[in-house]
Amino acid sequence: MSTNNNKQHRQTISISRLWRMLVLPLMAVVVATVPAKAFLARPVIFASIGSVTTAPSGWLQFCSENPDECRTTPDPQQNVELTPDLLQQLFTINAFANDRVKWTSDLERYGKIERWAMPLDRGDCEDIVLLKRRMLAQAGWPTGALLITTVEDPKAGNGRHAVLTVRTDRGEFILDNQSPEILFWYETQYRFLSRQSATDPNLWVAFADAKELPGPVLAPRVR
Repeated sequence: MSTNNNKQHRQTISISRLWRMLVLPLMAVVVATVPAKAFLARPVIFASIGSVTTAPSGWLQFCSENPDECRTTPDPQQNVELTPDLLQQLFTINAFANDRVKWTSDLERYGKIERWAMPLDRGDCEDIVLLKRRMLAQAGWPTGALLITTVEDPKAGNGRHAVLTVRTDRGEFILDNQSPEILFWYETQYRFLSRQSATDPNLWVAFADAKELPGPVLAPRVR
């Protein structure tokens, strides 16, 4: 086994241990729950998807180094039936990853403008999204419901940013390292560019032009 493979194997073990040691106990003792009834009473509106587009170069590089993370699953496309417990799980994992990983640029970590990698304690937005995707998959969420998404952030001069879209029967939620909130996609201020297809993580699709949607509403947070 090569040095890189050994490193990746150790990293996978470390993340799995973090999950067992920190996240699962935290989920078991959470007392405060998300007021799910009010949260889930909002409009169920799914984003309009357009044509197939080019996958980000960082994803292609990540898949060449981590093929197991990029395999197409045999399960058909499905939206998760969201329950209060699963909603709480989204909040718990989102908060854990955001708190665990200190935002660090790829230039500082690797001396490169762009590199996607599974983080331990440092990483940028794409890395944090990869961690959330893995942790949710390990918790039993289908990967077809966990879609890496690229957006433009008007607060950063329309700079590129990555978030995780989670598809459920109650709509599509955005998990974002820049906010402790979990919002429906239409509640964010982002301009959505592209995301993974729900049927194949290596197939990326562009977003169609957004129609008139409800205005931003802050989602409740777990305290």
